[in-house]
Amino acid sequence: MEGLIDVLGRESGLYEELLKLSSTKTPVIVAGDLDQLATVTEKEQQVVDRIADLEKERQQSMKDIADVLNKDVRTLTITDLIALLVKRPAEAKALARERDRLKDVAKRVRLVNEQNQQLLQSSLEMVQFEMNIIQASRKAPETANYTRTAGAAGETIGYTASGFDAKQ
Repeated sequence: MEGLIDVLGRESGLYEELLKLSSTKTPVIVAGDLDQLATVTEKEQQVVDRIADLEKERQQSMKDIADVLNKDVRTLTITDLIALLVKRPAEAKALARERDRLKDVAKRVRLVNEQNQQLLQSSLEMVQFEMNIIQASRKAPETANYTRTAGAAGETIGYTASGFDAKQ
């Protein structure tokens, strides 16, 4: 049981580290700093890999406990374990504390990641909007301006080689 409590504690610690990284990513996204975003995302991936390793440890601990208790590991939850630890209140309390800590930090990570996802989606939509404007301006109809030889000048309305025509 101590092994499971220890794994949950270490997993919570890694989720807290992930929360800090995800929180630092928010202003980076707003600033549009792609290099910094890549750096933070790489660090996040390293933490996620460590979390995955700890999750394997947690699953093995749950399997070992389920075997000792003669329970099905697929249906045994930490909440069930807490209920089964009636005669060992100190362990039940420690297990409940780590479970609650892990649930809380995982929820906060999810919320920050949802916020970051929305910011990224908004940034992508803005880029797409700007690209559509540029493409539309290049496909604008030609002016009725003619050259000295009575040929069309080929200029487009609202678009100059340097960007948008501010006079329009």
